[in-house]
Amino acid sequence: MRAVVFTISGRVQGVGFRACIKRIADSLAITGEVMNLADGRVRVVAVAEEMILEKFISMLYGCQRAIVRDVRAEPADEDPLPEFVIRRGLF
Repeated sequence: MRAVVFTISGRVQGVGFRACIKRIADSLAITGEVMNLADGRVRVVAVAEEMILEKFISMLYGCQRAIVRDVRAEPADEDPLPEFVIRRGLF
């Protein structure tokens, strides 16, 4: 299992992107969280096998109404969550 923090930019707030991310994560059995950032980006912490994480990222581009311009990934030091959750508000 690998934990990764993805920072996603583009038109990703106010378009149902976090809900789409959660549906994808649930379908792939990924644990972690998604939240909006104050600067207009979305931050995702995802824990899964490497191949599953690659599939996850490719599926994000299919979220309706969202326009993903850039996805940055870095290793996460955070403890995994038991499920995938949406954090409300701006962080």
